[in-house]
Amino acid sequence: MDFENLAGCALVTGGTGGIGSAICQLLAERGSKVAFTFFQNEEAAQKLEDNLGSRGKTSASQSLDLRDADAISAFINSFRDQGGIHTLVHTVGPPIPQMHLSKVSPSVFQEHVELEINGFFNTVHAALPLLRDCQGSIVAVTTAATDRYPVRDGLSASPKAAVEMLVRGIAAEEGKFGVRANAVGPGMLSEGMAEELISRGEYSQKDLDIALGNIPLQRFGKANDVAEAVCFLASKRANYISGQILNIDGGYTA
Repeated sequence: MDFENLAGCALVTGGTGGIGSAICQLLAERGSKVAFTFFQNEEAAQKLEDNLGSRGKTSASQSLDLRDADAISAFINSFRDQGGIHTLVHTVGPPIPQMHLSKVSPSVFQEHVELEINGFFNTVHAALPLLRDCQGSIVAVTTAATDRYPVRDGLSASPKAAVEMLVRGIAAEEGKFGVRANAVGPGMLSEGMAEELISRGEYSQKDLDIALGNIPLQRFGKANDVAEAVCFLASKRANYISGQILNIDGGYTA
């Protein structure tokens, strides 16, 4: 129950995604009130709210485009009189087609930069005053591909590398206010975005076999493996860990 006695809530962006939903549920299980953002999936958002409510944790959700700095700021500031925000977890990332960088158009690359990099910065910028008040924690979900690059994954790895650098910068600059910042880099999972890419045929069976052969543990991960790492880094048990990138990849980047 790492978060049971903390004032305020944990805010998870992209809460209806496979990883985001697992994180929301584990935070609630460990005692935190949880708020989350989503983009358009109202049905999944309501299901998640009901699930969190069944655990006895109040929750709030908002459909937001994180490229809209004013909208995310207004939502975050609504928690100022509710105890604030003790943890910000950023999981937003669209399903990304696997393609060589030479095939990515500048307009598509710009879309991903705006959503992933600017979306993260907009959210952190709005949340920092509340996180300072709580001496809170930021955890960004990025990708292990920033350490070991899989061919055709540049549209995902490039923006997330920038997010990781922002995490390091925030850790260096906000530590004096008691704010910690870290990231987790999932490897190949059988849930979440990877599950959708597999269902869309982005990965062939040959691709999956090669990926599995590159993982020392010889299995793909689960969304809850990532959630466990996020909740540890957000908790006071990790209160001297900041500015770190922890890959959750079965040894892929070893």
